[in-house]
Amino acid sequence: MNDSHSFTNHLKFIILSLVGILLFMTPISYNGETSIPVAILADELLILLGPTAVLLVVLLISIAAIISLFTFIYDKMNPGKLDRDSFFGSLFLVGPVWLSVRLLGMIFVLLTYFEIGWEGIYSGATGGMILGDLLSFLIAVFLFAGLLLPLLLNYGLLEFIGALLTKIMRPIFTLPGRSTVDNLASWLGDGTIGVLLTSRQYEDGYYTKREAAVIGTTFSVVSITFTIAVVQQVELMHLFLPLYGTIFAAGLVAAVIMPRIPPLSKIKDTYYDENQQPLNEDIPSQHNPLSWGYKQAVNRASKSPGLLGYSKEAVKNVLDMWIGVLPVVMAIGTLGVIVADTTPIFTWIGLPFIPILELLQVPDAAAAAETILVGFTDMFLPALIIGTEVSEMTRFIVAALSVVQLIYLSEVGGVLLASKVPINFTKLVFIFLLRTLITLPIIILIAHIIF
Repeated sequence: MNDSHSFTNHLKFIILSLVGILLFMTPISYNGETSIPVAILADELLILLGPTAVLLVVLLISIAAIISLFTFIYDKMNPGKLDRDSFFGSLFLVGPVWLSVRLLGMIFVLLTYFEIGWEGIYSGATGGMILGDLLSFLIAVFLFAGLLLPLLLNYGLLEFIGALLTKIMRPIFTLPGRSTVDNLASWLGDGTIGVLLTSRQYEDGYYTKREAAVIGTTFSVVSITFTIAVVQQVELMHLFLPLYGTIFAAGLVAAVIMPRIPPLSKIKDTYYDENQQPLNEDIPSQHNPLSWGYKQAVNRASKSPGLLGYSKEAVKNVLDMWIGVLPVVMAIGTLGVIVADTTPIFTWIGLPFIPILELLQVPDAAAAAETILVGFTDMFLPALIIGTEVSEMTRFIVAALSVVQLIYLSEVGGVLLASKVPINFTKLVFIFLLRTLITLPIIILIAHIIF
């Protein structure tokens, strides 16, 4: 390697990683709100697209389902002819379960878009919300996140952060230091961005199955922006800082405990490629964490693809998200909010929490109990259900819990299930319940101190 080439690699690492940090992790004020550039770009694209954004979602979900169906039939009639690892195969060759989910997503999205059939599917509180509010935003976020994620992945930033923070992340959270980037991308940007970053790192062999599952279900937190929306809904903006501090404290405790108990602790510490050897995180004796991290980062930058390679990876990222994730969120998210909106199931399953909340001296315990598990379908539902008629303390508890529960089917949960992260629906339910049981007492304790 000659000096000029080496100097180029130094510039690649420094400049492109800084651009990635700016786009994904730098909060800026825009139109009176705090957000990150990727989310702002998505918002601006949505304004530009207008109603076309929803039509694009309908087309993408329908195309994904139809091509997947024909691909599935062709594969059954001609076994072995299609390569699952090829570009086409990775997008459209799926098993019967995910094919069913894609077809259900297409049915829901068509019924919702044309407002035909049962109103419970397409109303503004169910499929209409998923399609109009969530998926139209996700299509724009996925576009920019997919195109720009390689800036975080390919030019040494993760290697640099990993060397600096492994001695903190590994003993406290049982995770490699590089996972800090995922966590920050979620916290400052959006939980779905964190899940997508985690999934890519897992597929590329940088996380084990257990590590990917822990990060995806424990650190893909709701963004500050989304938290502000929840706090505004329950009319507690004057208490935003103590409420966000409560969310952080409860989430931190859950992040320490959850990786150490089932089901997460039982997931194997093996890689996406079962034959891969464990990654070595040791720092050579002649280096300190800073110098070793920098050396590793420049070495990673030297192996990065050129413009053509970058473009191919970026386009594949976007298509993976659009084809793989949008139908799942439409199918599972719509089912979840239909159950929440049209049946008393969540009221019934919230009943056992009433005596617990009364014992912990939570005002309006019956109203609060109804919201405790409904957040599994959509994180915004508890804030919508609790309203503003109950006491401030109760609204404080409901808002904090809904954010810190983290797993909700209409977004993070749906994206997790659609990703390669080794988490199934049953594990998601258990993780959601455990997070609720761990964080609820902490939130109530802090609420009693504040109020």
